[in-house]
Amino acid sequence: MTDILTWTDAHKAGFGRENLTFTHDLHNSPLFTDEALIALIDRYPRDKLEVFTMGYDPTNWGQWFLGRRGAHDGRALMEGVKAGRLWLNLRKVNHADADIGALCEAMFAEIRAKTGVSTLKEDLGLLISSPNAHVFYHLDIPLVTLWQIRGVKHVYVYPPKAPYVSDHDLEGVALRESDEQLRFDPAWDAEAMQVEFVPGQMLTWKQNAPHRIVNQDSVNVSLSIEFMTPAAIWRANVIYANGCLRRWLGLKPALATSPRWLEPFKVVFARLVKMAGGYNGNKSPLKPRFTLDDTRPEVLHFDEGVEVPVPSKRAA
Repeated sequence: MTDILTWTDAHKAGFGRENLTFTHDLHNSPLFTDEALIALIDRYPRDKLEVFTMGYDPTNWGQWFLGRRGAHDGRALMEGVKAGRLWLNLRKVNHADADIGALCEAMFAEIRAKTGVSTLKEDLGLLISSPNAHVFYHLDIPLVTLWQIRGVKHVYVYPPKAPYVSDHDLEGVALRESDEQLRFDPAWDAEAMQVEFVPGQMLTWKQNAPHRIVNQDSVNVSLSIEFMTPAAIWRANVIYANGCLRRWLGLKPALATSPRWLEPFKVVFARLVKMAGGYNGNKSPLKPRFTLDDTRPEVLHFDEGVEVPVPSKRAA
């Protein structure tokens, strides 16, 4: 069977631990033509598809808005993406569609064969987004691979350490007491790995590395795949335990400098907390803030009281 990705010895050795760029040929797959995407949207559960829009200032992550799709079908949503400022997210589509599920299984079978790394909790998200749309600075607790299928975007990946993310903020994401979005300083771009991301590329980065994405003047189609490895689950549990210790006992654990011999105790502690019901982070779920127009889905009707995004001088 032909490999999906191109592999070097450096890719095999660093996968799951380093920032790496691969090439692939999925952009030539019939799974991702306009008609195939329209059909996939129509097959996907209506209540699971997320429609977002966003502001223009990359430091104002509060302007990331969930919307209501209304009665629009896949064709109308695709037209709205092309003409508007939308970001469609089909989460865990590998669990909802047999063809995408088979592709995801093939991807991870190849990863396991090439690297010897065990992977778990693989979730493939399909992202379809408008020209010049962007995603605010944020991080994920799992590991991530990002595959570019159509369009061009600029990807910024930052080191997973202070000042780019504090222990407290990282713990807050793990404990679900805050959103994945974080405070962003544009000066940090000087230390970021920057990739002009074109069809046929795949990018993966260090666990918990903050990142942000800016589409260029083209519709973008990407696959964002979250997964875990045993080492990634270990790290996630240590972060979770650190967060509980900080919030419940007033301790000040530091992920980078805490003694390694303490980690097994923290992992057990984190698992016990989860078994007992978990930390109550009181994170408020996103509420819809706009509705797509009935006849022109690129037109957004914001709810009363919402600060409507307008272009700013700081837009990137």
